[in-house]
Amino acid sequence: MKKLFLLSLCSLFFLCSCGKTSYMDTVNADNVELDDTVTTSAKTTEQEIASGDIYVHISGAVNNPGVYKLSFGSRVYEVVEAAGGLASDADDRDLNQAAMLSDGEKIYVFSVNERTTVTEEAQVANDGKVSINTASADELKTLSGIGQSKADNIVAYRQQNGDFSSLEDIMQVTGIGQGIFAQIKDSIKL
Repeated sequence: MKKLFLLSLCSLFFLCSCGKTSYMDTVNADNVELDDTVTTSAKTTEQEIASGDIYVHISGAVNNPGVYKLSFGSRVYEVVEAAGGLASDADDRDLNQAAMLSDGEKIYVFSVNERTTVTEEAQVANDGKVSINTASADELKTLSGIGQSKADNIVAYRQQNGDFSSLEDIMQVTGIGQGIFAQIKDSIKL
């Protein structure tokens, strides 16, 4: 009887830890008495998960950046409060403080200076010129004198030879000579 009990107990432990069956099902099948301290199910319900804790990393322009433990269903404003609030130089214009947080999320709060730098870099990047090193064939076709075949040739050249090291290197592409280069040189960049 002791062997049967130990065998049932070992089977029970294995099955419960795998989430395949409950302790109750295993023990009742073997007609062994139950102990009230033993869990009857190894499965965690969705409700139990939903009522648990989450961990959120907040950094940037907050007073105490770090990882914070919050309740499931918490909002961004709550992790900001947990981090001691926004720093005096925080730029929270695009921080949705009403958004619901999820476990493992990272929140970054820009400072005013960082936001200005990012905006300036975006303006430089958006200078209206087409990058001959990164543009797709469709983007290249927006250039004067560049049709589908020349755009395809530029992309194929890049794939075979790597990035262009100077604007003039584009003249090494089949179909692009000095005339085409003169038309596009003010509209392209590396």
